[in-house]
Amino acid sequence: MKNSVFEKDLYRWYGEKGESLKRRLFRPREISYMYFLRKVQSASNPVFKAYYKLRLHRLSLKTNIQISAAAKIGEGFYIGHTGRIIINPKAVLGRNINIATGVVIGRENRGEREGAPTIGDNCWIGANSVIVGKVNIGNDVFIAPLTFVNFDVPDHSIVIGNPAKISPKENATLGYINRTV
Repeated sequence: MKNSVFEKDLYRWYGEKGESLKRRLFRPREISYMYFLRKVQSASNPVFKAYYKLRLHRLSLKTNIQISAAAKIGEGFYIGHTGRIIINPKAVLGRNINIATGVVIGRENRGEREGAPTIGDNCWIGANSVIVGKVNIGNDVFIAPLTFVNFDVPDHSIVIGNPAKISPKENATLGYINRTV
């Protein structure tokens, strides 16, 4: 998996290329989950794809992370902690996304926002935040913990509260997103 998307995900964790044998043997479950998610997404052989899906399903039961292999997730994806994380198969996430436990990125099934979110690059999504509907979240957006977002958010913003309020801020994620790819 040289120079793969997973290598870039690993870089977000460790800050260096590759993974030593010790790190591989004691790898956190979040990294294992990302490994098998990326393997399912890239496998062309149906037998290997089925094997990776089975491993991903088992890890999903252990970690409570539910990310469909159909979701489009850019390189440098970082899951901060295991715990309930749900991402809709139709969601699109950009590069260098940090996501915390309890996050739901879901679909709205009716109305003008029917669909799933599109999230830009360099976004930090705090614990127990919910993003639903066909909304566009810009680049460099900080979504505070316990925030409910069902509207578009412009670039370089901080979103906080329920009901959520947007505060424009240049470099909103500075210090929160490290080792970008």
